[in-house]
Amino acid sequence: MSGRRVDLLGHSQGGMIGRWALRFWPGVRKRVNDVVGLAPSNHGTVDAQGACTATCPAAFWQQRADSQFIAALNSGAETFAGVDYTNVYTHFDEVVVPNSDETGSSSLHTGQGDITNVALQDVCPTDVSDHLAIGTYDPVAYALAVDALTHPGPADPSRIDPGVCSQTLMPGVDPSTFVGSYAVEVESIAGAVATADEVPAEPDLACYVTASCKRG
Repeated sequence: MSGRRVDLLGHSQGGMIGRWALRFWPGVRKRVNDVVGLAPSNHGTVDAQGACTATCPAAFWQQRADSQFIAALNSGAETFAGVDYTNVYTHFDEVVVPNSDETGSSSLHTGQGDITNVALQDVCPTDVSDHLAIGTYDPVAYALAVDALTHPGPADPSRIDPGVCSQTLMPGVDPSTFVGSYAVEVESIAGAVATADEVPAEPDLACYVTASCKRG
């Protein structure tokens, strides 16, 4: 509809879900320019393995680092030619774990896509933003995302103005309302998790993933 290739930007599970379409619908690849993930759960999280042992929301089961969903997502190649991938993560992530270095969940390594994996602390060593902060108000994550979206290829940390390290909020966040708005967001997320339907096991993968769909 846009008449041009589009960019995908997402946080957490939203930072990796666009890759599912690229993996299983090859025709989508020529329509996408950039995939930018802020703390993306590209390889799931070991946190979900401890949390999901009896019942859990379906999306939590799928976020286990050892889930069928994550295995299918990363089967074959993680990236594809012609698509640029920027994965921004934080060493202080308490949700998508591990992310202590480039071997962690968020980073991508295989395939023919152009990839940048960068921690907030690679740009600003004193940045202590956690999982929620990186996708909502952190100015370093914002700067890296904008760099990716406004230049050919993925983000280049060397282009980021060091002055961003002295900022506390990304552009567009009102300091006068931030504390109250952030509290509402945290409460909303907690409420959504508490009321989500739970299932006893990871849902079966769609038949197209294993090419087992019946024809006719």
